[in-house]
Amino acid sequence: MAPEHRIVGIIGGTGFYDLPGIEWEKEQEVETPFGQPSDQFRIGYTNGLKVVFLPRHGHNHSKMPSEINYRANIYGMKSLGVEWLITTSAVGSFREKLPPKDLVLVDQFFDRTKNGERQTFFGNGLIAHIGFANPVCSELSEFLYENRGESGDRIHKGGTYLNIEGPAFSTRAESVLYKSWGMDVIGMTGLIEAKLAREAELCFSTIAIVTDFDSWHTELEAVSTTAVLDNFQQAVGDARELVSNALQNFSLTRQCDCQHALKDALLTDVSHLDQEARMRMGILLEKYISE
Repeated sequence: MAPEHRIVGIIGGTGFYDLPGIEWEKEQEVETPFGQPSDQFRIGYTNGLKVVFLPRHGHNHSKMPSEINYRANIYGMKSLGVEWLITTSAVGSFREKLPPKDLVLVDQFFDRTKNGERQTFFGNGLIAHIGFANPVCSELSEFLYENRGESGDRIHKGGTYLNIEGPAFSTRAESVLYKSWGMDVIGMTGLIEAKLAREAELCFSTIAIVTDFDSWHTELEAVSTTAVLDNFQQAVGDARELVSNALQNFSLTRQCDCQHALKDALLTDVSHLDQEARMRMGILLEKYISE
């Protein structure tokens, strides 16, 4: 049965703790087989669209990037019926043409993290290898770009997001090296969410909010928390406007391949899963178990 409303999920990063223009109905705790999400999910409606909002770091920003339960967050979104997922995150820039306070709709990721286990729902006898050559939903990203509004000249289409572990920022040597590799921006959260969203068969796009030039720019002060927060407060309004425009004008239907990401990725015969595995992976695999 088709859902009563199209459902869009929003994961807000640093400084992005709310979204205006939504008629919020309730806050809901969600239990998952992968533990507790970052916070309660806030659920509301706008223009016939159902919106599910979650602050990535918790409402009082109490979780470091390495402490976030990404699997629980994405599983929670899936369990609430989300089909499209938009995230925001603060990033440093390796490009003069991507200055602080600009937004980047990145379309590629490069992984410099260390903990692969939290980047997948699979394992423990159940194996899948998703296609990830194009890690964001091109239809959702294009739609966001088309709804960029008055701040359009500060919104850039495409770019590579280098994901580090954190919580420390890069050394100058690291930053210079990453720039030489051709990276565009650097952050601590985007890649993991993209991988899990693909496994959950969600359409995913992320808005990278540039707060600094990382540490490579010798003519400017190296990245600091103070600079990040100052620039972010000025840019987050544009990010909110971009998300709000997209929600108000939302017209997408699921025509892309994101909704079938697991179809040819599963190597384990899911018809033989034991009860524990079915309970853990049920909402992710239910359409394949029933076939």
